[in-house]
Amino acid sequence: MTGNKASMTTENGGAARRLRHVWLVAAQATLMILLGFFVTRVADGHWPLTLEDRLTRAFAEHRSPLGNGLSAGLSLMASTEGIVGVTLVCVAALLVLPRAPRWTEAAFLGASVAVQSAVFLLVTIFVERARPDVPQLDGAPPTSSFPSGHVGASVALYGGLATLVLSRTRGPWRSLTAGVLLLVPPAVGLSRVYRGMHHPSDVAGGLLNGGATLLVMGLVFLYGRDRDSANERTPYGVPRGGAEAVPAQPGRLARTDGRPTARRVVVVRHPHNCPDELAAQVRTRLGRHGFTDQRWTSTTVESPGGGLAEECAAGDVDLVVACGGDGTVRACADVVAGTGIPLVLVPCGTGNLLARNLDLPADPATALEEALEGGDFGIDVGRVEGDGLPPTRFAVMTGAGFDAAMVRDASPALKARLGWVAYTLSAARHLRDPRMRLNIRLDGGRRIRRRARMVVIGNVGTLQGGLELLPRARPDSGRLEIVLFDPRGAAGWLAAATHLAARVVRRAAPAPTPGDPDGANGPDVVAGGSLEYFSATRIEVRFARAQAREVDGDSMSEGALLTAGIEPGALRMRLPRAPGATALPQASGHSSQTPHTAHH
Repeated sequence: MTGNKASMTTENGGAARRLRHVWLVAAQATLMILLGFFVTRVADGHWPLTLEDRLTRAFAEHRSPLGNGLSAGLSLMASTEGIVGVTLVCVAALLVLPRAPRWTEAAFLGASVAVQSAVFLLVTIFVERARPDVPQLDGAPPTSSFPSGHVGASVALYGGLATLVLSRTRGPWRSLTAGVLLLVPPAVGLSRVYRGMHHPSDVAGGLLNGGATLLVMGLVFLYGRDRDSANERTPYGVPRGGAEAVPAQPGRLARTDGRPTARRVVVVRHPHNCPDELAAQVRTRLGRHGFTDQRWTSTTVESPGGGLAEECAAGDVDLVVACGGDGTVRACADVVAGTGIPLVLVPCGTGNLLARNLDLPADPATALEEALEGGDFGIDVGRVEGDGLPPTRFAVMTGAGFDAAMVRDASPALKARLGWVAYTLSAARHLRDPRMRLNIRLDGGRRIRRRARMVVIGNVGTLQGGLELLPRARPDSGRLEIVLFDPRGAAGWLAAATHLAARVVRRAAPAPTPGDPDGANGPDVVAGGSLEYFSATRIEVRFARAQAREVDGDSMSEGALLTAGIEPGALRMRLPRAPGATALPQASGHSSQTPHTAHH
């Protein structure tokens, strides 16, 4: 009863705190009215507003069929009908599509559009401003030209969607999607000036009105809720670094499957990729599944696995959780492969390629929850070494050349802000890098001489966006796949891009058979020779001169040799389902029969 009272008090108190921000809507409306008076009665006829007439006339004099069509489409997107229609669809999607209805997010979006419109109509009652004195391409509604209702509505809707994308999602498309959405309002504003419907200052007023609405509605629906939820989720402090024991939570029911009530888990946390809020969710969800004896260790540049090796050497570890990106996963896999200790992924890095190839949810907390409810499966790991490169395991890919240089030169700051898009910016710098002279030896056979821009050896084959670079690669095949990427000239790059784009479209088709990368009994050389595939259990690649090298997205020292082998089924993973399967395994407790015999 006490707990329920405290919960109700917290909930009611949080709601009250959030509702206090509603008065800001009145302040917003007052500010917009005063700004309208300033534009129409004080600044009118003075610089810089005197430049507006010249700008609108210049647009009117240089109109074209293409410009008319584009501006008409943008104006339609921000019309009353367009805004209401898109808002209803998005609100319905937020309530229907997720596993649990997103009531708060739906309320934020709907309220933002509605409140912006209400403030706009109120301002037009007090502020009267004629539209530009140029031929107008649209019918003028009986409202003041200040502020632009089209622009304000587009900020509320598309800016609101961008806010939800940035605050409620993770993954490689997050920043790009939000950026595209945020470009819509200024594009709408430009179209309204072009069509003679608004002065530039009207557009500025619309941007301000829409932005202020998002700020107020964000305070009401999102900010306060996040803070209250965080307080509710974290009755204990969140571990911030070093190997640290987390106290068991009281009041847990004893398990009925014969396992100990308190099981031991080691969480390897990347301090940047796994923020405090996510760490709190990880700790709570692990506790709900009986892992109340928790040890947390943070990664560093010098120790990418933190103190995992020491924790495992001490014994009695029931589970290891990798809370980070592919680099953190690789460091954990290198320690636990062959030990029989299950590894769980909390994908919160830049690429998260292993998680993608294992069909884990993009949301880190959801991926953890589903994995804890699943079973144990053995997957392969690769082992790579070379000159100046000590033996190390990899779970995704290793390679040299173009991709390794791209990984090496990607800006850490851009990676933090843009995610995997930062790699594309780095890749543009290396498009003209010279081709490499190399030879390949597969399973001890004869040496094959080639030239290539990039060599990739993979345990799995799908990259960001569903692009299948290695279509035959499977994490439980017992083999490694290798591709030589060697487009020549513009035609070669186009052929390679077309082929890889088609692989995204065809991904739902049955998996290709060995020796048939296209799934149609075709040759191993595709895209006019731009891509050449091989398969083996041991691969040796020698280069004529030292090249940039990478392992699972981590840049390694340059060298002239890469030797890779496979360890079948060496890594025990706790997954929602078997690799490549579509249904949950029939498991008892937390384990199931593995497709490969795990090495204990």
